[in-house]
Amino acid sequence: MLLLFFPSEKATASRQNSENALQIGKRYQVAVPQESQELAVINVINKKPVIAKQDKFSEDENLTWKTAKVKSGDSLAKIFKRFGYNARTTYDVISAKGKYSKLLKKLDVGDKLRLGIDTTGKLAALSYPLSKTETLHISLVDDKYQSNKETKTVETRETIAHGVIKSNFWNAGIAAGLDDGQIINLANIFGWDIDFALDIRTGDSFHVVFENQYINGEFIGTGKILAAEFINQDDPFQAIRFTDGEYYSPDGKSMRKAFLRAPVNFKYISSSFKRNRRHPVTKRLQSHNGIDYAAKRGTPVVAAGNGKVTHATFSKYNGNYVFIQHGNGIVTKYLHFYKRPAVKKGQRVKQGQVIGYVGSTGLAAGSHLHYEFLLNGVHRNPRTVKLPDAKPINKKFKSAFAKLSKQRLVDLAGSRQALFTMLYSNEQARNTQAP
Repeated sequence: MLLLFFPSEKATASRQNSENALQIGKRYQVAVPQESQELAVINVINKKPVIAKQDKFSEDENLTWKTAKVKSGDSLAKIFKRFGYNARTTYDVISAKGKYSKLLKKLDVGDKLRLGIDTTGKLAALSYPLSKTETLHISLVDDKYQSNKETKTVETRETIAHGVIKSNFWNAGIAAGLDDGQIINLANIFGWDIDFALDIRTGDSFHVVFENQYINGEFIGTGKILAAEFINQDDPFQAIRFTDGEYYSPDGKSMRKAFLRAPVNFKYISSSFKRNRRHPVTKRLQSHNGIDYAAKRGTPVVAAGNGKVTHATFSKYNGNYVFIQHGNGIVTKYLHFYKRPAVKKGQRVKQGQVIGYVGSTGLAAGSHLHYEFLLNGVHRNPRTVKLPDAKPINKKFKSAFAKLSKQRLVDLAGSRQALFTMLYSNEQARNTQAP
């Protein structure tokens, strides 16, 4: 079934009742959003009938059920005391037969416990949701408590989202029905090829095949991104997730590179790579051999690649700074941290490890990270320098990956076609309405 529409809430488009259920095989189209908004659409694919599954545990109607909310500083003993139960009841529940009662020793603030009380006032049952999929149950059987953990079956449906960037990538992702985590994950997948601070342009587009998760037909959240395409300045990048949890290009090359394009969660770029620019503090025209990522004070800065810290100190001009020596004659430099670096000289760091926090120490006009990339002592543009690739997919999995890749590319092509169809329809509608 192909479902084409604009979501009014995050990735919940598949939830319908019997009265407004869409017909299988029929194509639906809705009004296109205003041109100032991000363009987005979701297609539900591989949709199967939902079979409701009955929970193994259901609340006994012969008991009186009360809800206890965990407060700051609470323990099971304190909660039981509020409901009139003594230390003996607490001990008996904690010592319930089975290995799961120990989960009650650590309660999180805001959690809720359901207490089942019999006609004599005795605690006969307890239900404690551990997550959306797991619940701990304590039951009184022959005057002794027993514990068990119920795990609900999660149904996964594959969904496609796509969008065109009008103002920025984040807004386009939200309009496409992606949640915050998925937008970040999408950027991370392509983060070795695209600098999402500098390279994104109006008109760029993306297509994503991802998982939606349901329990008994009710949407509970999103899952993994299974395939994605990002068209950046007319240059397409595609990624397929394999069973090892890694992402590869359609021909099996790893999406990972030895270095990240951007070492900081950006807000905006204040100064791009160029040989000469007027320094904002000294006002002198001088070479600017790096990129300035302007971000809020305290924004984490990560190592662009694996390496060894050669400098982690303070100087008048650099402020608090870190230099990292990598293999093959590569050095990366990170300047103007707001406090002492999070790493020390001589320490080995891994790609993505936090090494400091954005600040404005040294010769800096405002809060930002100054980042440099040097190859054999020569400055290179971090945005465009060719980066070494990681290992491709293992040869023994090449055939299985090729089959999966073929199917995912079909899914992404369908998403592109749906987007083009919608854009064409939108253009036709505008022409029809024109005086």
